Parts: sequence; structure tokens; C-alpha cells
Amino acid sequence: MILSDRTLQKMLKEKSLVIEPITPEQIQPASVDIRLGNTFSVVDDTPSGIIKLDSEIKYKTITVDTYLILPGQFVLATTMEYFELPDNLTAFVEGRSSLGRMGLFIQNAGWVDPGFKGEITLELYNANRCAIELKAGRRVGQLVFAEMDAPAVNPYRGKYQGQRGATGSRVFMDKDK
Repeated sequence: MILSDRTLQKMLKEKSLVIEPITPEQIQPASVDIRLGNTFSVVDDTPSGIIKLDSEIKYKTITVDTYLILPGQFVLATTMEYFELPDNLTAFVEGRSSLGRMGLFIQNAGWVDPGFKGEITLELYNANRCAIELKAGRRVGQLVFAEMDAPAVNPYRGKYQGQRGATGSRVFMDKDK
């Protein structure tokens, strides 16, 4: 079941769902707007020019209020908001259509697991032929929350738990190498 604004407001008031900072204007009829944070990361060049899944990937990270994403560039960014989802709630990340129409694709693998705590790392790609100016604090997407039929037996406690800032891939930590 998708949660309504009424339910979201109740959960935020009770602190069974935590979103900080948040303004009343961010709560939409069936979602919560998410805003762009001020941390951006790009993959650091490797001597071989190859990224390997079993090796730690190095990133260049900067903190700025305005970031120019170049045509064809991929960059990690973060939400301004920090989230704490209860064990019976999941969320879908959706980019803003208005930004998609500019050629800015916003993703994070599209899913936030029950039990997740942290800022959400966003994967941004500029498919346009022009650079796009990004500003911290601007709405970039929304979270749609869905209540599960029961609390998760194994809520999220993974390698991104508690993340803050644009967090790079930790695929090298996977057990199924």
C-alpha cells in the first residue's frame, strides 16, 4: 500500500519515520520531495582505465552549493535529507520529470530497503549536449513509501547503513565475489 500524506505526516510526528531536515511543503499527496545535497563524487581515473568489481574504487569528492554536470558526465550526489525507515516500510526513488525532460537522469537503483538509515546517494547522468547547473537545496525527486504486509525478518543493515554524503560503490565488499 502506498502511503498518503496523512499517514506520512502522522509517522513523521510520531518519529516512526525520520526525515531530517524536512519542510511541510515537501510532503505531497503520495510522496515526499527530496532535495539535492551539496556533496558530489566522481570516479577517480585508474592507471589501467578499468574499474574492477573486486577492488575498492577511488572517488574525487567535493562539497559545493553549485555543481556543473557536463554533457555525458556521471556523478554521485546525495540528498539533503537523512532518512530512518522502520522495518515495515520501503521506499521507491523517483526523479523529477521536469529534470528528466532536460536530459538529467536521477537514480539510486530505485529502492530504499526497510530499516535503512542514512542520506540517499543519487546517481546522476547528463544525457544532454549542454551542461546542467545543479544547486544544493533544489528538489530533484521524490520518495514514494509503501507499507509491507509485515516487518522485514532481515531489515537492512548493510554496507551503506548510516551513509552521509555522496557514497561511492562498495561492491568490492560483496561476499559473492
